[in-house]
Formats: sequence, structure tokens, C-alpha cells
Amino acid sequence: MQETYQVMKGAEPFKIEGFRVGVLVSHGFTGTTQSMRPLGKAFADAGYTVCGVRLKGHGTHYEDMEQSTYEDWIASIEEGYQWLKERCDSIFVVGLSMGGTLALYMAQHHPEISGIVTINAAVDVPEMEPVKHMEERYIDAIGSDIKKPDVVELAYEKTPVASVKQILELMKQVKLDLPRVACPALIMASTEDHVVPPENSNLIYDQIGSDQKTFLELKNSYHVATLDNDQQQIIEESLTFMKQNAVFSHD
Repeated sequence: MQETYQVMKGAEPFKIEGFRVGVLVSHGFTGTTQSMRPLGKAFADAGYTVCGVRLKGHGTHYEDMEQSTYEDWIASIEEGYQWLKERCDSIFVVGLSMGGTLALYMAQHHPEISGIVTINAAVDVPEMEPVKHMEERYIDAIGSDIKKPDVVELAYEKTPVASVKQILELMKQVKLDLPRVACPALIMASTEDHVVPPENSNLIYDQIGSDQKTFLELKNSYHVATLDNDQQQIIEESLTFMKQNAVFSHD
């Protein structure tokens, strides 16, 4: 019988109803909704309907994550999208790290999306490749790459090797389909990132098919920029971007 894991305090999904423009917010690989909650709150305070998803196998225990596949993570984000679709005329997807990868995936498969915001999104991390050949079941944690002192990301203390194989597959698929992304895109990248090479965001910017795309450097944050020194800039730039691209129904 599969063990049932408790969701960690602070890792719960969140849903806040506002006006008929929605924002789907996704955390990253081994992370939790804690990393996206400040953004979600700011978007909700601005009136947006917000859904912060907890990706399957995340926010519980790394043994739980080990059982989940990239298809499960896609299913988690699709479920949040459906919840927003029932309430909104216009939807944006905002994601950190693998959450950004999933935002790209959603734009590839849902051309009706009004826009995406990616923060240190991952599509090509060569350092991860050797991991899939390891005999070990777990490797060291990758969470909490934050420049700001005394800020800690709520993330797993270990990373399952099985899960690394899953994210590699997800990145491979999303990278191949980058030209299919056609919606407006705001691509943000930390100049110093110890988890995902910043070149990922340059590659995304160059290869997506969007006519309207903006690249923004985050000069004072590491990988988990949403909890770092540039948090306010991320919030403000995202709100400006969404305001410019939201579609309001006149029914």
C-alpha cells in the first residue's frame, strides 16, 4: 500500500478569487508553493484570480516525489488551469525554475493563454545528465539558492535520482517545442544562478515564436529569485506585463 504523506506547513496550494483575469502560479523542482506565495499574494491584492498549484509529489517528502512523473506535474498544472478557466476570460502562467518550464509547456499546448512569465526557467541543464546514470537513489538538495541572508526556501533536503530523470525528459520535450510558444512572454533570469545556467533564459528568448517578448536580468538574486532581493521587481514587472496583455470580456 502506498504511504500517504502529509503536506508540509507552508507548502499548501492556494486559490484566491478576484476578477475575471487569472494567474496560474507554479513553483519549481523539489520546491513548494512557499517560493511563489509572495507573488501570488501580490497578484491577488491587485485583483487577479490566482491559483498556486502544488505539483504532485512536492511539498510532502522526497520519497513521495520519487513516485511522481513529469506527466503528473503536467497534470497538476493542467488541473489548476482548468480551475481558472471556469472563472476567467484571460489567463497568465507564471513559473519559477521547472515552474517556468511548465509555463512554456502550457503556452505550447494552450495557444489561448494571454501570456507567460518565466523566472530562471530550465530547458537545458547539462550538469543533470550524469545524475541519471548514478547508482544512488538520492543526491544532495538543490533548493534554497538565495543571495539574501536568512531567507530559506522550503524544499526537499534530498533529490531523488528518479525525479532528475523525469525533469530531464520534460526539459527535452519543452526545448524541442519552443518555437510553438506564440503568446506574449516575459523572460526573467538571474545573472548568477547556481542551479539553472542563465543561458537557459537566453535560449528560451531566442527560440520561442512569440512576436512580443521581453528579456529582463535580475542582478541581485540567485536561483530562487522570487524569495530574493529582486522579489519586488519581479512582482512589479509581472503586474505591468499582465495589465498590458489581459483580455477582458465585455459580456
